[in-house]
Amino acid sequence: MKNHILIIAANSATSTTTGWPVGYWLSEVTHPYEVFTKAGYKVTIASPKGGKIEMDAMSNPNDESGRSAWDTISKEYLENKTFTSLLENTPSIKDVSIDDYDSIVVAGGMSPLFTFDGETELVSFFRDFYETGKVTSALCHGSAILRYATLSDGTPLVKDKNVTGFTNGEEDDSDAFAGRKVMPWRIEDELIKLGANFKKRGNWEPFAIVDGNLITGQQNMSGEITAQKIVEELNKRK
Repeated sequence: MKNHILIIAANSATSTTTGWPVGYWLSEVTHPYEVFTKAGYKVTIASPKGGKIEMDAMSNPNDESGRSAWDTISKEYLENKTFTSLLENTPSIKDVSIDDYDSIVVAGGMSPLFTFDGETELVSFFRDFYETGKVTSALCHGSAILRYATLSDGTPLVKDKNVTGFTNGEEDDSDAFAGRKVMPWRIEDELIKLGANFKKRGNWEPFAIVDGNLITGQQNMSGEITAQKIVEELNKRK
């Protein structure tokens, strides 16, 4: 094993529903990063297009909205120049090799629901990584990638799989917090349409599920547990 894990965070975009700038969710990078590095893994942070990546404003624990004020782990990482430098110039998917990593995790944030439909290289990379049998993961809105990923024979990757992701109830909560519709479509609805067995816990309750070499996490509160399950699966393979 390489003892190397790849975290993939979305590039920036503009929401077509709100007009807001959207990106990745900070805790869905920092919390897995914390778990992986403490377990002795090297971690690379990449993005579909490469370059500087921008977090969703409300994922910043210092944001005036207070949405992520609880997130002391991310607050510490924002003060760590070694870590923040990794966000300034991420490698693109075309610049990373499947052979170099034991596992990947696609982090969420608002951008994936607006951008992943056009990220064909990312979707192919995710499918190819999964088909090697390596531990392949998506977290929160990062599970949007499962709407587009098919196996080599064209079957939806999630068909008959036990998966989770940002739930309809959590979307309802987010819409209420924002006072408007935030997302253009919903992960729970679309994955069920593709034949997934969509599993969930209560709104904002940490939850992750393993089905073979596919691991999914429910929402931004699930970064730690998702990463822990990835480490557990990797340890089984050593």
